[in-house]
Amino acid sequence: MVEFVYPQFFWIMIIPFIIFAILIVTNRETVSRVFGEKALSRLKADGDAMPKSVRNTIMLTSVFFMIVALSRPVIDQGKKRVQLEGLTLVMALDISGSMRSKDIYPNRLEFAKQKMKQLLDFMPSDEIALSAFAHSAFVLSPFTDDTAALKQIVSGVDENYISMASTDFESIANQAIDILRGKDEKILVLFSDGGDEKQLKDIASILKREGITLYAVLIGTKKGAPVLDDSGKPLVRRDGTIVITQLNEKLGKVALETGGSYLIAGNGNSDMRELARKIHDRFSSAQRGTVEIRDRKELFIYPLLLSALLLLTGLSSLPVRRKKIPSPGDAS
Repeated sequence: MVEFVYPQFFWIMIIPFIIFAILIVTNRETVSRVFGEKALSRLKADGDAMPKSVRNTIMLTSVFFMIVALSRPVIDQGKKRVQLEGLTLVMALDISGSMRSKDIYPNRLEFAKQKMKQLLDFMPSDEIALSAFAHSAFVLSPFTDDTAALKQIVSGVDENYISMASTDFESIANQAIDILRGKDEKILVLFSDGGDEKQLKDIASILKREGITLYAVLIGTKKGAPVLDDSGKPLVRRDGTIVITQLNEKLGKVALETGGSYLIAGNGNSDMRELARKIHDRFSSAQRGTVEIRDRKELFIYPLLLSALLLLTGLSSLPVRRKKIPSPGDAS
């Protein structure tokens, strides 16, 4: 059975359409009062064009079918259940003071944000929650599959978020436990320079106990760079030496212990494509559940095409006003 998805639109538009059609067909006197006979004679077109009544009928019929198309006619085929494919995971961004270091252009924080957005591009059907962490962790976004919104949130994390406190991986582990509670598959993706090795002491055992699989995206270089304060100046120890921060691959070893993997982020997006592939291959059987939807066959394309065809026919039949050729007697 054919029905309209937006019947209210049809009824709102059809009433003024009928009034307009009646005025066009019957109210010739109003037009004459507005323009006058002399003006009408100048506007009158000559030629073998389609009769005005036929052309008006075609144009009005075109508008009618346009209203029908915009009301979205469908054939309702009942309800059906659809299985939702995809994973649920937490992505977490390190915002400790070492992420200001500039051994990667423009700095580690901005580079990590770029990699996060690349990974989001390769996981469009997954539900993802965003967190940030340093000495403590906080949620940037709850679970959503709105990739555009997630990327916008990531872009909004700037250096004002950075905390000069050391990285506490236990805080983000505990938050991931809370966020992923009740999920069939528990996945945590960290974007970090690895922090201090002593901060990683208990993280593996916590994640393994809770069944959380860790994937680490390591940001930075082994050569390292000075740690910068909020004014952009290098931090100096009491003995006068500059504090240098280096990439710590120990976080990658923690990821391997939980059954995950790690990589050192590089230029381009091939590394994030590969990471997304590994995650999906590892949890290929995961599903988010089912949802019930209405099964509808869309019909709007037919009245839309018919409307366009009638409109072209009506416009192509418009008469062309012929120029009057002056007779010899009209010359001054």
